[in-house]
Amino acid sequence: MRLALFAFLISLPVSAQWFKQPDPRLPRTPDGKPILTGKAPRTADGKPDLTGLWIRREGESAPPNSAGLGFSLQWWMPKGAEIPLRPAFTAVYKERAARDGGGRPSERCLPHGIPGAMLPPTPFKFVQAPGVTLILYETWVDFRQIFTDGRKFPPTMNPAWYGYSLGKWAGDTFEVETTGFNEESWLDGLGLPHSDQLHITERFQRLTAGHLQMEGTVDDPKMYTKPWTFKVDFNLIADGDVIEYICENEKDAAHYAGK
Repeated sequence: MRLALFAFLISLPVSAQWFKQPDPRLPRTPDGKPILTGKAPRTADGKPDLTGLWIRREGESAPPNSAGLGFSLQWWMPKGAEIPLRPAFTAVYKERAARDGGGRPSERCLPHGIPGAMLPPTPFKFVQAPGVTLILYETWVDFRQIFTDGRKFPPTMNPAWYGYSLGKWAGDTFEVETTGFNEESWLDGLGLPHSDQLHITERFQRLTAGHLQMEGTVDDPKMYTKPWTFKVDFNLIADGDVIEYICENEKDAAHYAGK
């Protein structure tokens, strides 16, 4: 019951994308349909424009019917790849995974964190602007700021769910470095832990108008024996937009409890 109910809840925002406004940046057929295999749009300065509403594709190693409560980063790694978790923290992860991610922070309407916020089948929106790129997560109406104005990491940072992100372009790849995390979030839906030493690198490429790819690297020497990578692909939800998806602490917890 619990698994089915959660799958139903997270499917609502996708099916409820009622807003349709043609995006003038997209290539189109004569009858107005977006050509998602066409070239990615570019900004006035020639950079690929990541702006749009995106939703993740299934991972190459995902099991069949994988729309349940837990989302493992191993689904977006090659089959047989292992996550180099230090033995001291393996028991923590196994205990969380055995509950299929039950007890996760999001059950209390807290953020998924990075990269966990991109793993459920719910949309997020890139907004690319001079000096800052925003990621708007439909779930919980959360957001990230990725500063692209040339600043450096501040000498001290308040530990945050989404950390502190700096971005720059390397050719057609948008490279994002994030640090300054608190220790409360999980890396994925099954409960991969991290420490305050976590450093996430994301490399985004808009390969076509309708295909965004992100390669992520996790570097946390306290929790993992070495840095490790994963790769997630996303589909464009053409002409769509985020809708309000509110989490209510006093109501949602009952669903997760299997009532």
